[in-house]
Amino acid sequence: MKSASNINGLPEVPPNDVTAGVDWARDDHALAVVDGRGREIHRCTVDHTAAGLRQLIGVLARHGVGEIAIERPDGPLVDALLDAGLVVVVVSPNQVKHLRGRYGSAGNKDDRFDAYVLADTLRTDRARLRPLIPDTDATVALRRACRARKDLVRHRVAAANQLRAHLRNVLPGAVGLFSEIDSPINLAFLARFDTQDKTDWLTPKRLGDWLAKQGYSGKVDPAVLHQRLLDAPRGATGVHATQQAHITAGYVALLSTLVTQIKALETEIKQQLAAHADSRIFTSLPRSGRVRAARLLAEIGDCRARFPTPESLTCLAGAAPSTRQSGKSRVVGFRWSCDKQLRDAVCDFAADTRLVNPWAADLYDRARARGHDHPHAVRILARAWLHIIWHCWQDGVAYNPANHRALQRFLAT
Repeated sequence: MKSASNINGLPEVPPNDVTAGVDWARDDHALAVVDGRGREIHRCTVDHTAAGLRQLIGVLARHGVGEIAIERPDGPLVDALLDAGLVVVVVSPNQVKHLRGRYGSAGNKDDRFDAYVLADTLRTDRARLRPLIPDTDATVALRRACRARKDLVRHRVAAANQLRAHLRNVLPGAVGLFSEIDSPINLAFLARFDTQDKTDWLTPKRLGDWLAKQGYSGKVDPAVLHQRLLDAPRGATGVHATQQAHITAGYVALLSTLVTQIKALETEIKQQLAAHADSRIFTSLPRSGRVRAARLLAEIGDCRARFPTPESLTCLAGAAPSTRQSGKSRVVGFRWSCDKQLRDAVCDFAADTRLVNPWAADLYDRARARGHDHPHAVRILARAWLHIIWHCWQDGVAYNPANHRALQRFLAT
């Protein structure tokens, strides 16, 4: 993808004194073009097809449009606009929602009207808008892989909970038999012993022999596992158990597929991370591992100009509080408007660093001592880490605890 030519901001006057806005949708896109006085000089709707995108680029070229505003920063439409040499400016949906009030009090949602709002905002609010600077293809691919893995993990957790609830009714002994209900050994057990009648056949020796064939690690003695089956309430038997076994098999097949695909994605993510230019920066962070480091890299991106200060990064990540002040009233609260994916990645990382980094543990403990709950304390810690990550990221250097002055001061005391 091509990057915007001006990374510091927009010129005072748009090229040819015209701006455009496009309201993105799944099947078609509404386009509006306005002149320097805010008058709409063209309006149309194009299909989300190759021909439709070519038509949109042609319309923009005929009207001399060099800048266009849109609500999302990625996708085929954005790629087509950037490839055509246009400057793309992203205005978030929340901003568009509030900007509608400029043009009327009804607040109705209309794609064509939103396209006009985007175009006119690009005309009038140029000083506070910045052109989109896309990440490299390597970062975009890594981001999509990380988000796909996260989605699959969420599906796996949901399916595991459904299987657990099902087993509590038909085969309680299988719940808690092994450490994780979606572990390979537990799924193999349910595939072989899916009814109470089949588990009744087991003895400690038979169970031990079966576990040995499965390559079980042997952390728990087969006699202990067999006793867990005996201690649990009895499940369904006979014809009813056989009918319920089909449901068990469905959940087991679903979980097996999800586990396999998650592992395959993790392998792909690790390979992409190893080949990325910024890999050593994020893998050097404590408790980052590979998948977690990949998420941090993917969500922050590799375009340094997007975050000129640490504060710009912490605000987008939702780690900085939002302050509202009017007269003598001053309220500091949770920052709702942020990049949720970035906040999740940063908070997941920060929460784990307190287990190995004494400075992080102290910062978290002091936040809890002041009365903050766990999520709030983690965000405070995440904000501190983001300043460190930003400096490492901007300078292109790996994290070195010996150069972490706050950590060294804490260790010295």
